[in-house]
Amino acid sequence: MRSAGVIMNDLADRSFDRRVERTRNRPLVSGQLHPKHALAFLAILLLGAVGLLCFLNPLTWLLSPVAVLLAGLYPFCKRFLHIPQLILGVAFGWGGVMAWAAVRNELEVGTWLLFAATICWAIVYDTIYAIQDREDDLKIGVKSSAILFGSYTWLGVGLFVSFMLFFLSLAGKISHLGAGYYVGLLFIAVLMGYQVILLRSAITPPQAFKLFKQHCWIGVIVLGGLLLGTY
Repeated sequence: MRSAGVIMNDLADRSFDRRVERTRNRPLVSGQLHPKHALAFLAILLLGAVGLLCFLNPLTWLLSPVAVLLAGLYPFCKRFLHIPQLILGVAFGWGGVMAWAAVRNELEVGTWLLFAATICWAIVYDTIYAIQDREDDLKIGVKSSAILFGSYTWLGVGLFVSFMLFFLSLAGKISHLGAGYYVGLLFIAVLMGYQVILLRSAITPPQAFKLFKQHCWIGVIVLGGLLLGTY
């Protein structure tokens, strides 16, 4: 579904991508691939997702149409929503909701705290990612949180990081996770504090992409903390 979402995004953004320096050489924009190829592969991915869904419980089946709707909706949000990253977070976070339903066969308070944390995290890392295209987006009229926050991007990122850590802390408390989990959250707070400090100054697109890639490690830390916190 992640890859299917990328295809939907690239199909919807072809007119924008050819006017952005970073994306003008994408296969659909450059003509290396025809839209019919993208649509065919999208169908294969969606059929694969449906096939996997057949092995899961009825509650997860009921949640699945929302995932497809969100994946299709997100690419168009940058046309009218000043923080399209919010919908991106909802789309990614819904995967967590479905995973919880698949494992526990119920939705609990912890589910929605994890969902909220994922939304905040997506706003953080995709705001940093959007810094790369801020100048081009301004020219073509695309909306993003990097444009909305402007010179206060560091403050916006810091605020949503705080919300993310708050929701993750509450989720850990409700789930009775051990000290290892909170040590992981402390590491995340330090790393994100460092990023916020860097964002207080003007950064180049390559620097923004480097900061964005560091969020892979944040995901690893969260996973490690969850594992440690259960023992």
